[in-house]
Amino acid sequence: MLIFKMIFTPLLAMSVLTAPLSAQDQPISLSGDVKHEKTTVDAAGEAKTELVEPNTIVPGDRLIFGTDYTNSSDEQVENFVVTNPLPEAVRLAPDADAALTVSVDGGQTFGALSQLSVRAEDGSTRPAEHADVTHVRWTLASVAPGESGRLEYPAIIR
Repeated sequence: MLIFKMIFTPLLAMSVLTAPLSAQDQPISLSGDVKHEKTTVDAAGEAKTELVEPNTIVPGDRLIFGTDYTNSSDEQVENFVVTNPLPEAVRLAPDADAALTVSVDGGQTFGALSQLSVRAEDGSTRPAEHADVTHVRWTLASVAPGESGRLEYPAIIR
């Protein structure tokens, strides 16, 4: 329980504070959540993976951060941008979609992780890694009236 209080409570608080951001004044509502990806083995030895409420999590556990969106207007919305800051307690999972648009500099610039670099302590630069990601961004080309969907990224507790 102590691990839960030390890790999950700040993580939950950060996820509320770092809810999906969008600088646009559009008729799209956003709602975020966090699920713990938990694998269990049944009596027959079959592994089953499910998403559950994150009650007890420890370093190395996998979480799925999700954002649901809904266009509640009667107008089509074009090029809607959703930006999610990653809480400091997590890192982007190594198997995250390579096509994700990410930032490694606090949301100043975005691109594919493979195209980004970070400055090392000695002043040199190195290729950016999953642990360097600070934000994930999606651009929804078009969201029709009444349309809804879900955006997700996997993360690992540091």
